[in-house]
Amino acid sequence: MATAPHSFIPLPDICPEVAEWVARVAQLTGPDQIHWCDGSAAETAGLRSELIARKELAPLNEQTFPDCYIAHSHPSDVARVEHLTFICSKNAEDAGPNNNWMAPDEAHRKMDDLFRGCMKGRTLYVVPYCMGPIDSPYSRCGVEITDSAYVVLNMQIMTRMGRAALERIAAEGGKFVRGTHSIGELDPNRRFIMHFPEELAIQSFGSGYGGNALLGKKCHALRIASYQARTEGWLAEHMLIVGLKSPQGETHYVACAFPSACGKTNLAMLIPPNTMPGWEVTTIGDDICWMQPGPDGRLWAINPESGYFGVAPGTSPKTNKNAYDMVRHDTLFTNVALTANNEPWWEGMGSGEPVIDWQGRPYDAKNGPAAHPNSRFTVSATNNPAYSKEAENPRGVPLSAIVFGGRRRELAPLVYEARNWNHGVLVGASVASETTAAATGAVGVVRRDSMAMKPFCGYNFGDYFAHWLSVGGKLKNPPRIFHVNWFRQNAEGKFLWPGFGDNLRVLSWMLDRCTGRAPDAQDTAIGYLPRPQDINTDGLSIDPAVLAELLSVKTEAWRKELADIRQYLHEFGSRTPGALYGELEQVEERFG
Repeated sequence: MATAPHSFIPLPDICPEVAEWVARVAQLTGPDQIHWCDGSAAETAGLRSELIARKELAPLNEQTFPDCYIAHSHPSDVARVEHLTFICSKNAEDAGPNNNWMAPDEAHRKMDDLFRGCMKGRTLYVVPYCMGPIDSPYSRCGVEITDSAYVVLNMQIMTRMGRAALERIAAEGGKFVRGTHSIGELDPNRRFIMHFPEELAIQSFGSGYGGNALLGKKCHALRIASYQARTEGWLAEHMLIVGLKSPQGETHYVACAFPSACGKTNLAMLIPPNTMPGWEVTTIGDDICWMQPGPDGRLWAINPESGYFGVAPGTSPKTNKNAYDMVRHDTLFTNVALTANNEPWWEGMGSGEPVIDWQGRPYDAKNGPAAHPNSRFTVSATNNPAYSKEAENPRGVPLSAIVFGGRRRELAPLVYEARNWNHGVLVGASVASETTAAATGAVGVVRRDSMAMKPFCGYNFGDYFAHWLSVGGKLKNPPRIFHVNWFRQNAEGKFLWPGFGDNLRVLSWMLDRCTGRAPDAQDTAIGYLPRPQDINTDGLSIDPAVLAELLSVKTEAWRKELADIRQYLHEFGSRTPGALYGELEQVEERFG
């Protein structure tokens, strides 16, 4: 979409709609200067130098971690703040009980007061970006205004940022998502993240951290995009996308949605076990998936991001070798610890010793973890050894399957398949995980997280479920829908399934179902389960009794689960589609 003459046009002159909006924001915020970002390597180097000079960024060991840097956020600003995150639709019912709501007029007044004069003495950065391949019809563009050079560096990694994005906005008539951000004073009492779906706008104040500040990520790519997708007939989802190439050379693409602590990143970068030679797994995306009905009746997907903003703790050669290897060069770390050799360190890394903690203090175990539990790395997707070039395909990739999953100790079997698309929507809507003691102090508390979108859907979940049903009705060849549970345990609390790379054994059965190579399955009340002999256990030491338990459906436990699902769906009142209740009733009837 870019043309050669544009390379000679000053950035502010490319798109009048963007320039006019920037002028209005600048008048309100009062910056000392305005910098239009072009996304060039020279620009990135200059911003790094400025941050290093201000001691807001520091280079790491150049021999062992070349072109890697570390940053630290304020101790009060280290994670998403869902209680301060609002959907500002005109009608409160449109936001739904799954969101915090604030009236748009009230939100605008509040944010205008916060933004007024907030950039005095600072630089206002104009960050045009494209979510998705720059020439894909499935991509959407935005512009973030920010006073944080750290945010600019992250957006340069996470999006297609710069001149080409601005040119695409101009070519599309000046339509873009408007994101306004200021770190403010980093005061938790003056911190808000507002979303105006009907205006395609985001306003964030008082945080410099992650999804609160990198507005292309959760704010745009999920909360605003989910609303945009509903109005335009597609889906914006919190899903990884992985390519699976069989030993026979057949490649299929699968999108998977898991709540936190359910192995999402590990699956996105899965390494086949040595006992399954010939398989190849590639990563399209690790976090977000935009899906469009294609002209062939299939569902096509793109990863709107160009980088990973991943959690560092727990990443090791054992848990996720691809992730561990990819962050050893050209990576921006946030809130990790440091070793004596000036290398990044985090809990679960498997080697090294911290000497400086995430707050820049000499490490002392009495102060808590050396790296913040939510410390992060920002790295280009191309660093991933399993990166697929199909991530840049403007057409996207066709999905053979959609997989939902949760952490359930006893209830959900290792895997089951939905009977059809509508039943699959019920499976996704009822996704739940049980809490761990480490997370909440209470074990086994069931928390519903429909499609893993509870913190990220930009409108009423009832309408969201209806939209899923609507999209499925447009597909002649919809992907099959499955549910997995890697976390089934025995009475002693021991996991029954090995997980990690061996999860490919389950994915292989799914693909056999998608291609018709596994026509026979256990027909149960909740859906189709593999027979024990259908799971490839070659080279895997697993007792037949354990495999039978993994593939069992406990009637009484499921009857209670179905009652809980019904109660959950009632939370969305008349917005919950009747077809979903119809699917629930069919499952109840199968249990008798």
